[in-house]
Amino acid sequence: MVNVLLVDDHELVRSGIQLLLESTQSINVVGVAGTGEEAIKLVDELKPDVVLMDINMPGIGGMEASHKINQKNPNVKIIILTVLSDGPVPQQMLNDGVHGYVTKTCSHKELVDAILVVNAGGRYLCHEMASKLAFSNLSGRNNSPFEQLSRREVQVVMMTLQGKDLNEIAESLVISAKTVSTYRHRIYDKLSLKNDVELMRLALKHNVVVDSV
Repeated sequence: MVNVLLVDDHELVRSGIQLLLESTQSINVVGVAGTGEEAIKLVDELKPDVVLMDINMPGIGGMEASHKINQKNPNVKIIILTVLSDGPVPQQMLNDGVHGYVTKTCSHKELVDAILVVNAGGRYLCHEMASKLAFSNLSGRNNSPFEQLSRREVQVVMMTLQGKDLNEIAESLVISAKTVSTYRHRIYDKLSLKNDVELMRLALKHNVVVDSV
């Protein structure tokens, strides 16, 4: 039996996924969380085998929560479950040590397969992500400019694209507004941008979207 912690800020989504998973005899949903902070706390309390983690949620979000869980509980396997299949987030999450990446368009069977493969010690990319990465490698085309950003810089970019201001980003990431400003200037320098309008245009050009589900 694989014990799973489900993390998503949409109650309807959580309930639907939980029902699907609990219809599988080999999977047991031991808990649900609606924020990254809750996820970190419940991982300590429940010791799940696998965490299904959404990315964009209130508070620190899934990227930061996954990073903290990896640092504190390296034996817990993390699978990202999100609508995001483009942009810097998927590659950044894989680089940061998550064990699987599945989009919410996947089938029930593929989600179950991902959980079982990851729990057994493997890694899993959904078919959509695997195809995109394979095409990118075979075509030899340049990667998105956003892929040169650090994990924290990607977080700041995604929150900026959500329309959050300096103080809101600082509060979510538990850092000062001055530090957020420093990150934003580094992002502008790396991407050769001048302001948020140019950031938005570049994001649209490279299909960098904000997870809304």
